[in-house]
Amino acid sequence: MGKVLNIQPVSRIEGHARISVHLNDAGNVDDAYMSLMSLRGFEKFIEGRPAEEVPRIVNRICGICPWMHHTSSNKAVDGCFDVTPTPTGHKLRELLQVMAHINDKILHFFFLAAPDFVLGPDADYSVRNVIGVVKAAPELATQVVKMRQLGQMMIDRFAGKAIHPIAAVVGGFSKPLPEAERQAMLKDTQTLLDFGLFTLDFAKNNVFNKYLDVIGELGVIKTGFLGTVDRADGSFRIYDGKQRLMKPDGTYVDFEGDDYLDYLGEHVEPWGYGKMPYAKSWDEGFSLDLENPKGIYRANTLARINVCDQMATPKAQEALEEFRSAFGRPAQATLLYHYARLIELIYACERTLELLNWEGITDTDVRAKVEPKAGRGVGIVEAPRGTLIHDYTTDENGCIEKANLIVGTTHNIGPMNMSVKQAASALIKDGNYDQGILNKVEMAVRAYDP
Repeated sequence: MGKVLNIQPVSRIEGHARISVHLNDAGNVDDAYMSLMSLRGFEKFIEGRPAEEVPRIVNRICGICPWMHHTSSNKAVDGCFDVTPTPTGHKLRELLQVMAHINDKILHFFFLAAPDFVLGPDADYSVRNVIGVVKAAPELATQVVKMRQLGQMMIDRFAGKAIHPIAAVVGGFSKPLPEAERQAMLKDTQTLLDFGLFTLDFAKNNVFNKYLDVIGELGVIKTGFLGTVDRADGSFRIYDGKQRLMKPDGTYVDFEGDDYLDYLGEHVEPWGYGKMPYAKSWDEGFSLDLENPKGIYRANTLARINVCDQMATPKAQEALEEFRSAFGRPAQATLLYHYARLIELIYACERTLELLNWEGITDTDVRAKVEPKAGRGVGIVEAPRGTLIHDYTTDENGCIEKANLIVGTTHNIGPMNMSVKQAASALIKDGNYDQGILNKVEMAVRAYDP
């Protein structure tokens, strides 16, 4: 008789989810789903609020990446009020967002993903966790904790809060960067860059080369990709640029953020709570069928390095060239999200150094004059988990009339379900499964860092 295997909770992700694997009478997979509770209340919470308050509210959406919601929201309100931030205010926003990416990459790779690779996906679950990593590699674990603390404290010292920030404001930034603080941040960022380069080498030798067979098979699906690129040369960007929507064959179209509704639609399946964005401009409809998916694209790290023409910093570009020589463009293997994440870690460190060395970064003109008014603004940044869209409309008093949010993880809800089904179908045969197999199904979700 058929049965349902429930993996609940999915472990080592930044949230809560359940995987349900439906077996038929022969013990093979009929279907598989990833279920999550997705609160869409913030779109209603902020209606009627003065728009300048909203960036301090929506940063509560996520305690892991509040800076991304903070900066995206400020960009949206800039659009509503038709204000252009000062050059220094613009750069300070990017600086803090890029710095937040550094800490997020370290967190995910070492705390959440590493146990599967350092200890092995079949290791007992009682030790297959960050504590197990600490015991297996205590010196490395100590260094990881120090580096993450260093990154967090850099943000905390300058911006006042590393979590749930308030430092960015409509029209720019709330305070200038003192020269002494800039010098300290330069030194600390170089330390983080050195650690990022070490991390990529460590991962290539101990993860990616060691687990090539698993990478080439587990959760692999064929989809399109979405990310942000530089308007001038198509290089990698995470704070500002144009959106690039790439089909599975590598062809793509670029568009400005204000026009996202012409390219992306939002779908909800009856068995799920989260909305599933899809590429409506492909005129395919929506389908999660593994053999013939329709309208499905992915966001997040692998998507961003697939859609960009090149990285915008030298060490990250070297890493991208090596990646593409091994896996091509666009790369489709789901576990390569981990590899892409470390390329982004290097970029984030290098870009932080570039911004700190920009000649105007300590200028005191950090905020443009703002007058509340009626308008519409779309703020888009790249959050660690994908393209983050805040879309607001304000009334004549500058209060929010309507809001639509597409949060980074939601782009990947559909693809995660596809990867789960692919992994479960490939691994569970004739009713045979164990904890190691079920963990590998979880790994297909964990790669997306939802």
